[in-house]
Amino acid sequence: MSLLSEYLLKEQQLKELDDELKAMESDTQFQADLAFKTRLDTLMADFDKHTADVVALLESLPEPTPTPTVPTASPDTPTAASDGRRKRRTRVYENPHTGERIETRSANHKTLKAWKAEHGAETVEAWVLPAES
Repeated sequence: MSLLSEYLLKEQQLKELDDELKAMESDTQFQADLAFKTRLDTLMADFDKHTADVVALLESLPEPTPTPTVPTASPDTPTAASDGRRKRRTRVYENPHTGERIETRSANHKTLKAWKAEHGAETVEAWVLPAES
């Protein structure tokens, strides 16, 4: 590549970069960031602080906590257990054939398993009584 063609290539690249800079300068987000930086530099100069001082100060601050929201409890919402896990809701099954009722939080209940083996899982799930509020 000749020196002249290299010069022309660099000149073209310079023009492209100049166009990109002009586009950035007209961007409102860039203008806002630049205004923030200017005001921050002025503030740091007023208090005789350097960038490292500001960074150290910001790193030492605790993370802001989000505003807590109060969840609305519904009968289907499990409550928090002491180990941090959510408790399963208690379900009440009533066998329409015998009238026997069981309350369980687990599908591993001995009687429930026997009912499911005898009558089928879908049938037994239909025996769940509505949750009391």
